[in-house]
Amino acid sequence: MARQKAPLIGVLAIQGDYDAHGQALRDVGADAVFIRKPAELANIDGLIIPGGESTTFLKFLARDGFLDTLQSFVGHKPTFGTCAGCILLAGEVRNPAQESLGVLDATVERNAYGRQIDSSIQTLETKLPGGPLEMVFIRAPRILKTGPDVEVLAARDGFPVLIRQGHLLAATFHPELSSDRRVHQLFLNLVREQQIRPV
Repeated sequence: MARQKAPLIGVLAIQGDYDAHGQALRDVGADAVFIRKPAELANIDGLIIPGGESTTFLKFLARDGFLDTLQSFVGHKPTFGTCAGCILLAGEVRNPAQESLGVLDATVERNAYGRQIDSSIQTLETKLPGGPLEMVFIRAPRILKTGPDVEVLAARDGFPVLIRQGHLLAATFHPELSSDRRVHQLFLNLVREQQIRPV
């Protein structure tokens, strides 16, 4: 029997720790490629939008029609947004309001947990198998509200920190900075589900 080909997952390599996401993807059996041009989205099976500054992302994506191409991609292809990536996917962004891709039925408040000095590592319960999960929060946003099609997979102080909506996954923490690969494995599983049953 032929071996199943590993999904090719892109990591938006504009800023943030995209190298760590690439390693995490390889650790769970995916092929990883860094995405810096809109045309590079054409051949991948899924995409991770890493952390960083969401306003810087938007400035970069304003060039060469990248934002429009990305908007089309996230509308139907598996996409995982972490921290700033979660902000970019959200339907509404506050503190302050800003443009986003608007595909995730969630309201997100930027820098809600304070400044860089207020960053923390917490171990919290999740719906993922395997017990509590280590979560690295760095100038993290807060998910204030989610729509009926959004599944909350983990929460902190009553606010969601890991959510899924169909082919979309979002986290307000940085799973790439932990040695626990369950969140990247979850995204890889989501990509494989979509390969079998396209959106």
